[in-house]
Amino acid sequence: MTTPHGTSSRHPEQQLFEQHEQQYAGIDPAFVFDFRSSDEVDGDTQRWSTWLSVEPLARGPEPRPDWVVTSQAAVDTDLGVLKTGKEADAFLLERAVPGAEDRPGNAVVMVAKRYRGEEQRSFHRSAAYTEGRAVRNTRDNRAMAKKSAYGRSVAAGQWAWAEFGALSRLWSLGLPVPYPVQVDGTEVLMEWISVDGEDGPETAPRLAQARPDADLLGSYFEQLREAMATMVQAGLVHGDLSPYNTLAAGERLVVIDLPQMVDLVGNVNGMDFLLRDCRNMCTWFRARGLEVDEHDLYAELLAHAF
Repeated sequence: MTTPHGTSSRHPEQQLFEQHEQQYAGIDPAFVFDFRSSDEVDGDTQRWSTWLSVEPLARGPEPRPDWVVTSQAAVDTDLGVLKTGKEADAFLLERAVPGAEDRPGNAVVMVAKRYRGEEQRSFHRSAAYTEGRAVRNTRDNRAMAKKSAYGRSVAAGQWAWAEFGALSRLWSLGLPVPYPVQVDGTEVLMEWISVDGEDGPETAPRLAQARPDADLLGSYFEQLREAMATMVQAGLVHGDLSPYNTLAAGERLVVIDLPQMVDLVGNVNGMDFLLRDCRNMCTWFRARGLEVDEHDLYAELLAHAF
């Protein structure tokens, strides 16, 4: 169909689509790229993927899970608040390649944990946990000591890097923790631990909210014991382990919230933190009918350490 002036009335995009089909007719679709321009994202809830903008050491350990989206064409979309905490807030974030979300490796929902500056936090135990840690940059040290705006941002970034480093190390040891995708400033992107719900995937409940039967309760404790033993063998202590910092993902127990992980020997509070972790967890299991003792667990774990 043409207009009175002899020009086509078809939309230019339709003409390009038809030309595209004619040009690549007979070619295996696997070798044809469907390129679409996406010049803008919604600045309020979206951004371009930050995967390639962070340095290699700020990306998760290899081998990476096949669900990690590494495409430069991906867009990050905030899906809403997942949890608010003492030192950080957690959000659900989708990283997806527009138009290719249904293809494997092109879309995933993750947790974005964003640390707040010191003036906005209610987490006041930093000194005990950071015993033995050092900041090599003297300018950063001075800024944090003065609690300047820059110093507060450095401190928040330190906690983000501490959690990313802890997750990376524990993941590499084979421990049940969320896979750390990347860290960028004060934000850590990590695996979303989910379970099947009536309307699709939903966040796995905290152990404190779970009501496991006797068999599953015993299994959870054995998983906990093995995880803590592996950490202690590596000279590490969670430091704030509780039923609120573990997830009951079906039959699997997953340890979360690790920015304060400490060196068992290098931190003068390491032994005390380990005993407190044992007490917190054993108290919960004991209240649900499992005969466990924190001092027995503590002694067993120390046997693995020395």
